[in-house]
Amino acid sequence: MKMQKLLERWQSLSPSPEARRTVGLELGVHDLARINALAELYPGRTPALLMAELLHVALDELQEALPYVNGSRQVGEDEFGQPLYEDIGPTPRFLTLTQKHLKALEHH
Repeated sequence: MKMQKLLERWQSLSPSPEARRTVGLELGVHDLARINALAELYPGRTPALLMAELLHVALDELQEALPYVNGSRQVGEDEFGQPLYEDIGPTPRFLTLTQKHLKALEHH
């Protein structure tokens, strides 16, 4: 999800349906002031929910920004018949670790 979609969700007041866990978080005073300002702009959202949704979007954008690094092993072909090579950059490892931690969280 991109920031624009998040702003549209905030306008509609519909919260994210994803399961949640509580975690401690330290913020700079300026960032906390901005979160509180958003809570006033979008009164249907608590500061905690705003932070969770902002973090979700930031993580999505971070995942998209992880560099693709061509490996030497061909894993398929694109729609034009050009070879596709495995990604040996950080993305596959990040996705594997995400699944590992998601399974652990689901079992607790």
